[in-house]
Amino acid sequence: MLQKELIFGIIGGLGLFIFGIKIMSDGLKKVAGERMRRILTYLTAHRFKGLVLGTIVTSIIQSSSATVVMLIGFVNAGLMTLVQAIPVILGANIGTTITAQLIAFKLTDYALPIVAIGVTLNMFAKKKTTQQLGEAILGFGVLFLGLSIMAGSVEVLGNGSAIHNIFAKFSHNIFLGVIVGMIVTGILQSSSVTTGIIIVMATMGLLDLRGAIPLVFGANIGTCITALLASLGTNLTAKRTAWAHIIQKSIGAIIGLSMFSFYLYFIPMTSQDLARQVANSHTLFNIITSLLFIGFVPLYAKLIERVLPGEEILIEHGPKYLSKNLLNTPAIAIDAAKKEIMRMMSLTKEMVEISVRAFRTGNTGDAERVLVSEDMIDELRDSIANYLIRITEKEISEMEAKMVPSFLHSINDIERIGDHAENIAELALRMVDKKITIPEDELADLGKMYNIVQRMMNKAIDALSDLDVELTHDIFKKEKELNRKFMQFREGHVEKMNSKQYQSFSSIIYTDMLANFEKIGDHITNIAQAIHGKFLWNMDDVF
Repeated sequence: MLQKELIFGIIGGLGLFIFGIKIMSDGLKKVAGERMRRILTYLTAHRFKGLVLGTIVTSIIQSSSATVVMLIGFVNAGLMTLVQAIPVILGANIGTTITAQLIAFKLTDYALPIVAIGVTLNMFAKKKTTQQLGEAILGFGVLFLGLSIMAGSVEVLGNGSAIHNIFAKFSHNIFLGVIVGMIVTGILQSSSVTTGIIIVMATMGLLDLRGAIPLVFGANIGTCITALLASLGTNLTAKRTAWAHIIQKSIGAIIGLSMFSFYLYFIPMTSQDLARQVANSHTLFNIITSLLFIGFVPLYAKLIERVLPGEEILIEHGPKYLSKNLLNTPAIAIDAAKKEIMRMMSLTKEMVEISVRAFRTGNTGDAERVLVSEDMIDELRDSIANYLIRITEKEISEMEAKMVPSFLHSINDIERIGDHAENIAELALRMVDKKITIPEDELADLGKMYNIVQRMMNKAIDALSDLDVELTHDIFKKEKELNRKFMQFREGHVEKMNSKQYQSFSSIIYTDMLANFEKIGDHITNIAQAIHGKFLWNMDDVF
């Protein structure tokens, strides 16, 4: 009976502990995650700013894995370079140690009151941000509740000499400690969880500092598994980002082991409490390794490029042609706005291509790249719109006055095309998640729709380039063809559904894809109408 209670106590306590960290992290990300994500894409030009930024962001969202996975998404979308990402990763390594420091405060006696406060805020607060903060506090309380249960169960182990002998091996074989810490963290996918377990073991007398430190070193390497998994199916630069994380942690562990005696001598000076010493060893490890690497970021990036050779993919973030200096010459400023709109259209066309590729191949990396890029298109639309509005504040000709609203309508339609690319990417992810397949004949139908959409997008880019009215006629013809195909394929699909030849999930995906292609065609047609100079609802009036 005692053995059963022991096992259930450890497993249940560990489960609550992991669940508490997840709830806390999710709550904090909801409160500040979106803002942090936007800040990350803007403030990474300087390596030390990137280091500080990574530390702050990870301290707030309490997950270095979340920060690194976010960075991999940005790099995969071409929004950041490897050189920009590395300092943020180094900062994330420091920021994640805050969790261990909080655990070392031993707030287990206050776990239930903290849970009560969190539940109250989450359920009864009127403001959404307060509710999300309550969720984070709830997770914080559940974390300590799990620690309390786990510690009470582990205390029983401390009375057994056999258990003491097993854990004593970590003190005598530091390499074994690194390997065990790495494996456990690789399974749990959180160095914070592993460090928390190590703190509990040390507090219960199962580990001394000599045995705990190698486990901490291993935990820091093991946490990289999340980044490695996130990089699967991504582009070369995103893979480099994940490997930069792994190699930096591994080199840090080697440095730490080579200075193990000094490390073991210095850590006890930081605190008399063993739990705090373990937390401090985790923090010190990441501070030292991050500061060692921050001075050599460009060289380190070149090393990673040697390890994984190839060409880096980068999308220039933000507007490229919208210079404030041109605003005093409206004609030239309008031309600059047109170039930016063409660039926006080209980027959106690429998003559609990548999302369709993700749908065809099941490549989740391509799908994630589209989801991240969609924010960039939104920001680009806002930048162009603001620029066009500033042009109208100047003295402009009648022709220029007519062009501005046409451009404003066009960028809204281009942004909506990006939304549909995002929809297709989400459908691709759903297909992979639910293991959904579409019959070959209907995949061929979708291919026909996409081919028409591709030709329409190419024509729209060419028409935008010269504001060529003649090319818009081709787009209007293609729109009619696209609508005919849409009706034909949808009616044929309904007949299959009526004869019960189709699975419901596959049907939803197929009809959603048809609708997305048809809507993309509508938005391209709206752009053609803007170029044509009229916003026509009857296409027959054009001919």
